[in-house]
Amino acid sequence: MIALGIIGLIEGGFTVIWQPVFDHVPAAGALAYLCAFVSLACGAGLFWRRATAPAARVLFVYLLLWLLVFKLPVIVQSPGVEGSYQYCGEMAVVVAGAWVLYARFATDGDRRWLGFAIGDQGVRMARVLYGLALIAFGLSHFAYLNLTAPLVPGWLPAHVFWAYFTGGAYLAAGVAIIIGVCARLAAALSALQMGLFLLLIWVPMVAAGHISAFNWGETYATWVLTAAAWVVADSYRGMRWLAVGNR
Repeated sequence: MIALGIIGLIEGGFTVIWQPVFDHVPAAGALAYLCAFVSLACGAGLFWRRATAPAARVLFVYLLLWLLVFKLPVIVQSPGVEGSYQYCGEMAVVVAGAWVLYARFATDGDRRWLGFAIGDQGVRMARVLYGLALIAFGLSHFAYLNLTAPLVPGWLPAHVFWAYFTGGAYLAAGVAIIIGVCARLAAALSALQMGLFLLLIWVPMVAAGHISAFNWGETYATWVLTAAAWVVADSYRGMRWLAVGNR
């Protein structure tokens, strides 16, 4: 989040996880700087014990509002376009990670006003949101096979197979998390898969000099998604890997 904030302040625009923003939004430039400031301040706050609870609270509320105000309308406008769900899925993963942090570090005041969103119930809701996002990711691999397969590293054979395999893995993990069957394993493997995308696809592209706004955007977006997925996976700590149900 700190990296997103710094990049947003330098570029003066919306980094990839905040896009798209509608053209008719007033004061879009000021809003972009606000997103950058929230990312930077909340990211730094998570490192400081006394600021962890308010940082998690602000980050969760801000991300959730962004999902509802700017991401979901994309689905309403284009419900038949899978890319609309992909857009929402990216933000939903980050919201789920922030939600788990908020549920974990909530104060007594949070419990009085937002009791439904914290504790075990809040964590379960965050997991369901994360599972839905994984389903959107999986469907995008099938819907946009022509864009997914070329991203597979050249040293791996059968690019189309890997595109289908990783898409199917996302779908299976999303369903497993939602229904609570082997959910811990599914969450851990989905986080690992995102991390592998970062290490095997985007980092080598940038290191090889294939530097473009798209490649940089996908690199730090996948970094943020991996971190959020890691937080969700950690919420299952103590549960058996092959457990059925939420116990």
